Amino acid sequence: MTNAVEIFRALADPTRLRIVALLRRMELSVGELAQVLGQSQPRVSRHVKILVDAGVTIRRREGSWVFLTPAPSPVAVPLFALIDAGVDDHWAIADAARLNAVRADRAAAAERYFAGYADQWDAIRSLHVAESAVEARMQALLGPNIGRLVDIGTGTGRMIELLGNMADHAIGIDRSPEMLRVARAKLADARTLVELRQADVGALPLPDGSADTVVMHQVLHYIPAPEIALREAARIVAPGGRMLIVDFASHDREELRTQDAHARLGFSDAQIGGWFAAAGLVLTEFDELAGGELTIKLWLGARTADRKVLAA
Repeated sequence: MTNAVEIFRALADPTRLRIVALLRRMELSVGELAQVLGQSQPRVSRHVKILVDAGVTIRRREGSWVFLTPAPSPVAVPLFALIDAGVDDHWAIADAARLNAVRADRAAAAERYFAGYADQWDAIRSLHVAESAVEARMQALLGPNIGRLVDIGTGTGRMIELLGNMADHAIGIDRSPEMLRVARAKLADARTLVELRQADVGALPLPDGSADTVVMHQVLHYIPAPEIALREAARIVAPGGRMLIVDFASHDREELRTQDAHARLGFSDAQIGGWFAAAGLVLTEFDELAGGELTIKLWLGARTADRKVLAA
């Protein structure tokens, strides 16, 4: 009862109701909330603290930024629908217009970021089969039942954009705050509940067995110790869950190591299969897509329903 009382007290303010309604539409930083609400950042921060202390919202630091999202509180969640329907129409219309301005700012920042790397990415893409073919094969391997999706090394959020509509919930994890801002711009209108978190692939901020589907798309070749990262990713795969690795087959393009920070020059089936087995997964399917100087490989691992999660 104490928790419920604190939540009702926290929501007994028009500004805090507006904040919750806005966060229901998209994850926002404190500065972005201040921009939408037309209030000073210190004042918004005070409102945010009350909501966080009551367990209505979650605050997550990402570099020098702090992002906010609604908390999955069993007491607060039933109230969110009432807030969605009950926020004053006058404020809702004005807030929606300013929220669109925040989306536009994010999109502009994403374009500027991509402009600096477009040539590099286009050069690598030209070496292998089209991404559309890779994505179609990924969808075919995973099928429509994605469940709880975790995309490790989410980058621009493309995998969540591709698979998120078939997921119950999606989490994207990346080390780069700049990439996460790009992903936020891209996923602003996603129909699936999406969380984006800054974290290292070697220390995922998620409990054991918390994902039904884990995806690592073009991530492993950047990691000096990929077997450790794969084991950590496997830790969060639930019994009956799956992990899909998409990366390059073994190759000898040494310039990718020196020019593009590739720590590994692709992987063999034996490598991935062995790492899966060490992490408690079974390699159930693998495929390759040739069509350029580099071959794309897809490896699907599964944790059997009666297999316990191995400690990292």
